Amino acid sequence: MTKKLYKMIGAVAAALAFGAVTPAASAAPVGVAFVYLGNPGDAGWTYAHEQGVQQVEKKFGDKIKVTRVENVPESADAERVFRDLATKGNKIIIGSSFGFQDFELKVAQDFPDQVFLHATGYKKAPNFGTYDVRTYQIAYLAGVVAGYTTKTNTLGFVASVPVPEVVRNINAFTLGARSVNPKVTTKIVWINSWFDPGKEKQAAETLIGQGADVLIQNTDSTATMQTAEEKKVHAIGWDSNMRKFGPHAQLGACVSEWGVYYNWAIDQVLTGKWKNTPIWWGLKEKALDFEDVNTEAVSPEAQKALAAKRIEIATGKFDPFAGPIKDQSGAVKIAQGTTLTDPELQRLNWFVQGVDGSLPK
Repeated sequence: MTKKLYKMIGAVAAALAFGAVTPAASAAPVGVAFVYLGNPGDAGWTYAHEQGVQQVEKKFGDKIKVTRVENVPESADAERVFRDLATKGNKIIIGSSFGFQDFELKVAQDFPDQVFLHATGYKKAPNFGTYDVRTYQIAYLAGVVAGYTTKTNTLGFVASVPVPEVVRNINAFTLGARSVNPKVTTKIVWINSWFDPGKEKQAAETLIGQGADVLIQNTDSTATMQTAEEKKVHAIGWDSNMRKFGPHAQLGACVSEWGVYYNWAIDQVLTGKWKNTPIWWGLKEKALDFEDVNTEAVSPEAQKALAAKRIEIATGKFDPFAGPIKDQSGAVKIAQGTTLTDPELQRLNWFVQGVDGSLPK
C-alpha cells in the first residue's frame, strides 16, 4: 500500500472522528395513508381493504409508514381528513369508498406532488388515479350457485345505492342464476346506503318474506348473512368471507383481494413508474374470487359448473355481459356476438330480464 493511500485513509478516519463526514442516513419511510368509510371489524368492505393493507405492511416493511383513518363519512368532513393527511406529508393517500371521490380529488389538486388513489371512482387528474375490481364477475359465479340451490326460484338482493357498480352486480348475479335455471327471478330492496346494518337486516327480512331463499348483498355489513342464518335460508358472503356469521347459511363468498392492487400500486409509486391510468382488475389478475364453497349445501353439479365458469371468465373465453341479453321488457339490449365495453359497463343503468325491481327515482 502506498504512502499516498495511507494518508487518504487517515484523513477519512479523522474526518469521521470529528463529525466532518457521516455515513449516509437510511431513507425515511414513505407515508401511505388509507381512509376507511367504516371500521375493519370482522368482515365486509372495510375489512377486505384492511386485509390488503396488512399485506402491504408485510411486503414493504420499514420502507413505508402506514396511517389508517376509520369511520370517515362521505361528506365535507372527508375533505378535512384528506387535507390533513396530505399536509402531514403522506406520499400516497388512498380513499377506499365511492363517496370520497370529489372530496379527495379537490385535495389532490392542491397537493400535486403527492399521489391520490380512489376506489371505484371514475374521475381523473395528473396525480389522482382510480382503481376497482370486477365484482360483476364473481357476482355471476354467485348467481350460478344460487340458481342451482334455490328451491323457490326467488333470489333476493340487498342493494345499497343506485350506481352502475351495483346495477352491474344485480344484473350479473341474475344472468348467472338464469344461465342454469331460467325460472329464477331476483327481487331487490334498496337501502340507499353502503353501510346501515339496521336497514340491511330489514331489507333481508323483507326479501325472505317475499319468498327469497338465497340472498346476496352489495352492502358493507354482515347483517344480511346473519339474518339468513337466523331465518334458515341461504346467502352469499360479500366483499369478504362471512361464514363465521352464517355457518349454515353461506353458500360461498365473493371476496375482493385488494392487496393485489395495493402491493402493485405502492411499488409503482416507490419506483417512479406510477401513472394515473384507471385500473380495473378481475379474476384474470386474481384480484377477486368466489371462495369457500359450502360443499354440504352446494351440489356437486353446481360445484362443477362453478369451476368451469370461473376458468372461462378468468381466461377471457366467456364474459358475463356477452349477448344476446334482454332487458326487463324483453327487448334485446346486447346482440348476439357483442359484449358491453368497459365504458358501457361503467354507465349501466338498466336491468336484465329476470330482475324484479327498479332504480330509485
